[in-house]
Order: sequence, then C-alpha cells, then structure tokens
Amino acid sequence: MQGLLSILRKLKSAPDQEVRILLLGLDNAGKTTLLKQLASEDITHITPTQGFNIKSVQSQGFKLNVWDIGGQRKIRPYWRNYFENTDILIYVIDSADRKRFEETGQELAELLDEEKLSGVPVLIFANKQDLLTAAPAAEIAEGLNLHTIRDRVWQIQSCSALTGEGVQVRKQYLCY
Repeated sequence: MQGLLSILRKLKSAPDQEVRILLLGLDNAGKTTLLKQLASEDITHITPTQGFNIKSVQSQGFKLNVWDIGGQRKIRPYWRNYFENTDILIYVIDSADRKRFEETGQELAELLDEEKLSGVPVLIFANKQDLLTAAPAAEIAEGLNLHTIRDRVWQIQSCSALTGEGVQVRKQYLCY
C-alpha cells in the first residue's frame, strides 16, 4: 500500500500547499478523537459532533485542512456537501462494534461510488483496537471486500484514537 504514501507526497510537492482531508465514519467511530490526536490536542472531553469540526494541522511546511463531519444517520445525507475538492478521504470504523459492520460497509461503498470522490485516495482507520472485542484490520478489510477496490489507492490501518497507537504512524505519512 505504498501507493498512498506516494500520492500524498505528490499532493504535497510544493511548500505551503494545502491538503483537504475529509474525515467520515458512523457516529461513535472515534473521528473527533482521531482528529484531536492528529492535532496533538487533549482528548479527555469529547462530545458527539452535531455538525462538523474543521481543524488545520501544520506539519513540515504543509497545511492539512481536516473536515470532521458528524456521523449520525440524520447528518449523513449532508456529507455530499463536503465532497468538492477533497484530496484524501479518511474513513473511521469502530472495530469493536461488529453489529454495525454491515452499516459502515454500506456507507463506505456509497462514498466510493460518489462521482465527486472518484479516484480520491482513502485511508481507513480500524479504530478502537485497544478494546478486547475489536476485529483486526485484516478481518474488516475482508468483510468489507476492500480488495475489490480498483479505482483508487486505499489502505487500512489498525489504530486506537484513545491511546494514539497507530495514529502517529499515519500522521507521519500525512505529513511527509
């Protein structure tokens, strides 16, 4: 999956270039916690996102503009209002919420079918790996048939937004 790293390097070939990242996933997947980890912010008091959060993360001369959109069912139809000019899609999955794997898979499939997101690289965080009931990233990839994605570069990464494990590694990739 080195292709994602290559694309990110190409996207950020010029100093001071801005990269627009869309952060999506079902409610309670850990999107906001992940965003705060990426921004090296305190994660002790996080409430469900009712609309959206925008955070700019400066790193090595690059500005990453991350749009964290709420994942409640009533908000999801509005996701499409944020697709324009997306450079990278980060999709967060609650690896411990097996009852919602079908729902999260369906939402991800719909996102990948969106014309405005055509060809946009996708990084999938298999979050909450710190929980004993978490499914491994490989099992999630298999269950969601990620291997069938052929129209874009994609990668799945195990992580725990709560502990930061697996997040900082990707932060390095995002900030090359």
